[in-house]
Amino acid sequence: MTERDRTGAYNPFEDTGDWPFRESAPPPVGQPESSGGPFDREAHEPEPASEPDPDPDPPFRLDERRPEAVVELEAEPEPELEPQAAVPAEVDPDVDEPLEPVPMPVPEPEPAEPEPADQLSPAAEVADAVEEHAAGSLEFPEGPEVLEGAPNGFRRTVAIVISRFNADVTNRLLESDLDTLTDAHVTRESITIVPVPGAFELPLAAMALAKTRRFSCVVALGCVIRGETPHFDFVAGEAASGLQLAAIETGVPVSFGLLTCETQAQAEARVGKGAEAARAALEMADLFTQVRTRAARTG
Repeated sequence: MTERDRTGAYNPFEDTGDWPFRESAPPPVGQPESSGGPFDREAHEPEPASEPDPDPDPPFRLDERRPEAVVELEAEPEPELEPQAAVPAEVDPDVDEPLEPVPMPVPEPEPAEPEPADQLSPAAEVADAVEEHAAGSLEFPEGPEVLEGAPNGFRRTVAIVISRFNADVTNRLLESDLDTLTDAHVTRESITIVPVPGAFELPLAAMALAKTRRFSCVVALGCVIRGETPHFDFVAGEAASGLQLAAIETGVPVSFGLLTCETQAQAEARVGKGAEAARAALEMADLFTQVRTRAARTG
C-alpha cells in the first residue's frame, strides 16, 4: 500500500516506479495550477514580449452584433428655426432709461459773398468817376461882373514837372496832358518838361519854375500807389501841400496832376487826369491875366 492509499493525498516524493511516464497530478484543492517548482516549465519559461498594437482600440467599440447602434450614435441634425420678428423688450418703469446721445448741431457754412454782377472796366470806371465829379455849369445871377478863365493857350508858356517813379503811368499822364495843350493852341516850342525822381520832389521843382516868371502856369504830374507801409501817406500829403505852397508864394498857377491810388489798376484807369490838370492850369492862367488886366484898368 502506498502513501497515497493511506492518507488519500498526493506525495510528490513518493517513488511509484512510473515516474518518467507519470502525469502530474492535479494540484490539491486550494493551490494554483502552477506551483512554481523546479520542474514547472510554465513557471520558468519567459513570457513572449507583446508587440504594440498598430491600431489601438478606440475609446469605445460598437457592438457588431447591433448594427442599429450606429444609427443611434449618429448626431441628429438640429431643426432649422424660422426667423421670428423681434419683440420689443418690456420697459421696467423702475429702471431709468439710458440717455440717448444728443446730436451736436452742425454749423452751417457761411454764405459766400456774392460777386458783383456788374464790374466796370477801367474805361467805364473813369467815365463813371467823371460823371460823379463832373464840374458842371454854374448859374450866375444878373448884375454882378463875372471873371471866369478859359482853357486858352494862345501865347501861353507852360512848364510840366513830372515824376519818373511809376513811369508806366506818368508817361500816359504826360501824353494826355500834351494832347490837351495842343488842342488848346499851345505850341510845342512853348512847353518845357522837367522830370524829377519822385512825387516828393514835385513841389520843389514847381516852385523853382514858377519863380522864374517865364511860365504862365505849371503842371505837376506824378503817381503814388499805396503799399504796405505809411510811406504813401507822407509822400502824397507832403506833395499836395508843397504844390499848393508853391502856387501861393509865387502867384503862378500850379495844377495838381498827382494820382494817389490804392492799386495799379486804379492808377491806369485814371491816366486821363493829365488832361484835366492841363485844362485847369490854362484856365487859372487865363483868370490871373483877367485879374491883373482889370486891376490895371481900375488903377
